[in-house]
Amino acid sequence: MPIFGAALAGLIAAAPAPEAQAKTRAASADPALIALLRDGDLNALDAACVNAVRRGDGPLLRQLQQRLLTIHPAPQPLAVVLTNAHSLLSCQAPDGALQVLARVGPAPGAERTQWLVLQWRAAQAGLHHQLAVDALERLAAGNLGQLALLELPVGQRQDGTPINRPALDLLAGHLESLGQRQRAAEVLVSSAQPGAATAARLAQAVALFGALPAPEQDRLLELALEQAASSGSWGLVAEILDQQLALAGTTPEQVARATQRRLRLSARIDDAYGEWLLQRRDPAALSRQGDLERQLRTPRAPGGHSTAPQSPAPQP
Repeated sequence: MPIFGAALAGLIAAAPAPEAQAKTRAASADPALIALLRDGDLNALDAACVNAVRRGDGPLLRQLQQRLLTIHPAPQPLAVVLTNAHSLLSCQAPDGALQVLARVGPAPGAERTQWLVLQWRAAQAGLHHQLAVDALERLAAGNLGQLALLELPVGQRQDGTPINRPALDLLAGHLESLGQRQRAAEVLVSSAQPGAATAARLAQAVALFGALPAPEQDRLLELALEQAASSGSWGLVAEILDQQLALAGTTPEQVARATQRRLRLSARIDDAYGEWLLQRRDPAALSRQGDLERQLRTPRAPGGHSTAPQSPAPQP
């Protein structure tokens, strides 16, 4: 019977491997684990999750996840719900964390902010981009620009310290993942903090916008250049000028202006390669092209882009 055979094959494929089954039986027979699952509080379960993740113990993780989903049934105080959801995130169960967080709906205030941040963390970990967008937009409360000041954790360094990114950039990333490039660009343009971060966002917004009129492209890139230059981020200035030159819709006058600015910047930041790329377009600059090519071919020669290290003085 084909249907039965297919169903049986599916069950066999879904069944845990013998090694996993043996691990589960051994863990279930461990008196310490039995006591932890029966009597352990959220702190103890959270610590067990961290250790299980570190060891890659999948069967134990599944048991801990199931216990965390049932340890504090609704209704519970918000503090308990938040701690429970955090433990589920530690246990690599983002969908379980979302399930627990859905049991409450805090009023506006600091507690609601904590709740929304955990909602975003769970949605982000579970790759639920629309839920992540919803959480971040609620955090913005109508003022997207303030998300540039909110740093959210996206990972962890080897020493255990968190890796953070501004919520504004994260919101744009989720929208781009959903295919909403126009909306992502609008989010980036809302950045109002002066400096290199806003410059990079404006340049990224120009790349994300679809059929943006050339004058508007130029306006946004000019703003980006001002922000990058004011913060001394000359490498970013060079990237934005290159982006400006690559836009086919710019007028010959705009191209000439951007080219001259890029050449001046190349000399300032000793960017021989960038200058060479630009000079290749100008037949009148053949002599300068030759000089630049010699620098690029002999990077350790005087004037090259890589200075040879000094030889150590001989030891007596």
